[in-house]
Amino acid sequence: MRPHTLHVLVENRAGVLSRVSGLFSRRGFNIESLAVGTCEEPGMSRMTIVVLGDDARIEQVKKQLNKLIDVIKVSDITEQSTVARELALIKVAAEPGEGRAEVMQVASIFRAQIIDVSPKSIILQVAGDSEKIDALERLLRQYGIKEFVRTGKIALMRGMKGGR
Repeated sequence: MRPHTLHVLVENRAGVLSRVSGLFSRRGFNIESLAVGTCEEPGMSRMTIVVLGDDARIEQVKKQLNKLIDVIKVSDITEQSTVARELALIKVAAEPGEGRAEVMQVASIFRAQIIDVSPKSIILQVAGDSEKIDALERLLRQYGIKEFVRTGKIALMRGMKGGR
């Protein structure tokens, strides 16, 4: 089993996310990452779904997804050349002084932005691939992560639309 990244173009209607996620649930797949938002097509949304599975099982899921009435197109972009990113917000304990300076130094190395400062904490915003966010999280744990949230993976294929 390996991670597969699926692009699912869907009608932007109520209940579509529930039907798509329900299909994964019924097939016994755990969705590792999910990001949904409007896209370049009016009235449509694009889901970027990361799931673990072998090629045969993922192919079956793709076929099942294509049977859903609100699903327009399903693509497995795992093997494609893509640009992929995640976004994370991390609130770190950082009181004024040496600890705060160290957190800011770590943020700088990872090109994270400081988006809020309070007397006892800093909120960092970082965008990048999963490994970058994982690495920053590991380094910041020693200072005390108060809250942490990250988006699902989003990705676009390189080159012209449609792979041309």
